[in-house]
Amino acid sequence: MADHSVSPRDRFGAQLGQVARLWRAEIDRRLAPYGLTESRWRILWQLSQASEPLTQKALAAAVNVQGPTLVRSLDSLESEGLIERRAVVGDRRVKVVHLTARATPILERIQTVVTSVRAEILGPVDESELALCLDVLARIAGRLGGNPDAPEQAT
Repeated sequence: MADHSVSPRDRFGAQLGQVARLWRAEIDRRLAPYGLTESRWRILWQLSQASEPLTQKALAAAVNVQGPTLVRSLDSLESEGLIERRAVVGDRRVKVVHLTARATPILERIQTVVTSVRAEILGPVDESELALCLDVLARIAGRLGGNPDAPEQAT
């Protein structure tokens, strides 16, 4: 049970972190039967939501992992034929990550699970409440130097 003697400002960060972890854990639980760990589905999802192919550096930032951790996951995804890494013209040190056609059925599973979780969890939440919440989160992200318009990560 929540301690309501603590101010909302004091509870905010912990509550926000808890909700994000619980949300990802529910998606993770539902995708586990397909062999999709959180790191794998989050990378594939982020790539599918990006408006253009992402560099490895941008992808690591988007999924909030360190470069070496991302490289191990990308090695695995590439060995399965789900992604390709391509050198950038003019700078062969920079790699851009592309989804392959083989990733399509997996992305469809991820989309189905994400849509289901979103509908179940947000179903009883009024649209105006949700819009207000998103507005507040965007302002907070902006104050933290984040991009409030960045694509969502499987939420």
